[in-house]
Amino acid sequence: MMRLSPFKLLPLTIAALACLLGVKSALLVRAATATAATEATSVTPTPIKATPSPAPTQPPPAKPTEDTQPPVTDSERTVLLELRKRRQELDTREQALATRESVLTAAEQKLTERVTELQALQKKLEDLDATRKQREDASWQGLVKLYESMKPRDAATIFNDLDMQVLLQVVDRMKEAKAAPVLAAMQPDKARELTAKLADMRTRRDNPGGG
Repeated sequence: MMRLSPFKLLPLTIAALACLLGVKSALLVRAATATAATEATSVTPTPIKATPSPAPTQPPPAKPTEDTQPPVTDSERTVLLELRKRRQELDTREQALATRESVLTAAEQKLTERVTELQALQKKLEDLDATRKQREDASWQGLVKLYESMKPRDAATIFNDLDMQVLLQVVDRMKEAKAAPVLAAMQPDKARELTAKLADMRTRRDNPGGG
């Protein structure tokens, strides 16, 4: 059997490997082509759906400004009307009270003025009465001095005929030391009546609230 040298065997091996590689390449290309055809026939074409155009976007609702207010409901309107009516009633009552207060203030002021006038008039009358009493007392004092300077018997003779009211005013103002001798010289009945009325007059004057 003939043996080949290694240097001659190497090119033959390379050639054989190249042929084998070419055959495998051809088989792979054919198999790939067949597979692609099979997939092309088996795949069902999918209809293309029309993409709807996006709806036009609406602008966001405008935020209410300070001047824009939400609509008022019927219940709210009823409440507002009731509040308005109540406010009107309160205003009317307040106005009536203010008017009444004004009238009362005017009446009070008028009454105060009237009281002041009456007080001034009372003071004037009291002054006039005091002046009158001073004048009367001065006049009576003149008569009193006149009778005190007289003799008791002479004065008693006059006192017996004097009116009782005049006699009371004179004797009431006389000093007791001067009046006693005159009363002793008077008529007994006249002197007794004078003494009783004089005591009653002084009692009522000293106790104005008494009966």
